[in-house]
Amino acid sequence: MALQPTAYPMNSESFAWPVGKRAALSLTFDDARVSQVDRGLPVLNQHQVKATFYVSPAGMLERHEAWNQAVADGHEIGNHTLNHPCSGNFGFARSRPLEDYTLDAMERELTGATEFIERELSVRPTTFAYPCGQTFVGRGDRVQSYVPLVARHFTMGRVYRSEAPFSPVHGDLAQAFGIHFDGTTISTARAWMERTISEGGWLILAGHEVGAPGPMSVDSDTLRFVCEFASDPGNGLWIDTAADVAAYVGDQARA
Repeated sequence: MALQPTAYPMNSESFAWPVGKRAALSLTFDDARVSQVDRGLPVLNQHQVKATFYVSPAGMLERHEAWNQAVADGHEIGNHTLNHPCSGNFGFARSRPLEDYTLDAMERELTGATEFIERELSVRPTTFAYPCGQTFVGRGDRVQSYVPLVARHFTMGRVYRSEAPFSPVHGDLAQAFGIHFDGTTISTARAWMERTISEGGWLILAGHEVGAPGPMSVDSDTLRFVCEFASDPGNGLWIDTAADVAAYVGDQARA
């Protein structure tokens, strides 16, 4: 059934979120980490929250059946490239640095990952997460943006470590703001959600591990709190996959 819009303020403009909703929230996780299926999915499923997982091939194949089940449970699988190329400033990326990439090579990363996901999980990804949140290829006077490639192949591209919720009025879906979720406390998560509601925006949280030690992990209690807060109808948050919210935002922009 189609969601019916109602208008709420968005920085002194208006945007038509679904009836009864004042803002949107999407939970996104990168790289197909094992802890996502072992500790993240049970929390999400318990609260009937659908999330978006930007999978890397090696990680996905490690728990192939679990990811098939995630699809069956209604979670979104998104594109995160075949080889996760990032700047050579990162030690782990020096065998495939973006500084040595061309647009043609990056397009092969995108289409190859889509073919892999279709073959292994029988779904076609419609949204993308930029590895390391970086949107360029090349170096110096040969630097080029690959945002137009993402816009051509996907309804939405998520960047990383942004500093504001995405504005459906002013933002670009091909480089939608993503807020760092790893290590976020319950109080900080609440503050982000309350800010997003007050602005009428779309909060896209971006995490990696779930309930694991180290800095690249979403705290399990924080994840549980976010699911409970967003699922409370009184808070006016629409929590859904990146694909569903992006499709809605795009439809409203074209209306």
